[in-house]
Amino acid sequence: MSRPAADPLAGAAELATPAAWLEFARALLERSGVAFGQVATDAHDEALYLILRTLGLPLDSRPSVMSRRLAAAERDQLVTVFRRRVVDRVPAAYLTREAWLGPHRFYVDERVIIPRSYFLELIPDALADCLPPGRRVHRAADVCTGSGCLAILLAHGFPGARVDATDLSPRALEVARINVRDHGLEDRVSLVEADVLTGTPPAKYDLIISNPPYEPSAHVDTQSPEFAAEPRMAHDGGNDGLDVIRRLIRQASERLAPHGVLAIEVGGLHAAIEREFAAQQPEWFATQDGSNCVVIFRAAALPRRG
Repeated sequence: MSRPAADPLAGAAELATPAAWLEFARALLERSGVAFGQVATDAHDEALYLILRTLGLPLDSRPSVMSRRLAAAERDQLVTVFRRRVVDRVPAAYLTREAWLGPHRFYVDERVIIPRSYFLELIPDALADCLPPGRRVHRAADVCTGSGCLAILLAHGFPGARVDATDLSPRALEVARINVRDHGLEDRVSLVEADVLTGTPPAKYDLIISNPPYEPSAHVDTQSPEFAAEPRMAHDGGNDGLDVIRRLIRQASERLAPHGVLAIEVGGLHAAIEREFAAQQPEWFATQDGSNCVVIFRAAALPRRG
């Protein structure tokens, strides 16, 4: 008869300060084999984030906060949160119901993929520089908007622009609606239930961006529990990852203004994009980590139907 597994949080309820919890939780996350990359990229930063948010403390709390004595109820809360994180493998953002892109906070839950995107580096300056001199972004679209985070970044980055945000999931759009309201952008960001651009208002866009599902289906089948907890439709790009991207490029050719630009985050599909869309003259943004996984297509290079 096998022995029951040891409780990974045994004794944790006796940890008296946030500093003691940070040391314990960092080691706990490391040895538990949880996946990072949705909120933080390492165990220390994710442990600190969960401790501060569970205790209702700001993320820029002073170091002195870490030495204060915890009440019994606070210690119990931390035990519950870290048990859900390491035993149930619930992503940290679903535990706190929030995610951050730069200084901007977004509400998230299991209806949407957790915001993370290289577009944070590109909005507004790098994208604005793609337009001809003197051209401004007056109308933009964010395709596969999920939580609405990128549409909101567009609206903040281009204060004079109207933004259409599309998603095929009505549940995702419910979350996007919360975030658009929280950012006070109801008059400038319109949410549209649509398959890529089908069903959007008959506008010509200066800029279309998208962080679409681009993972090949076989890869999605083997994801860690944290990433599998996110909606599959936000990850699964079909057999080769290009299903949604093909539709987007085809539809964008009719929806971009003559000077317009389409920018797509494509993950590890750099070679596939270069191979399949060479005639459309793809260009690549340089990202800070060197992944260079955001491609742009100019309207003039996209084939027009008819």
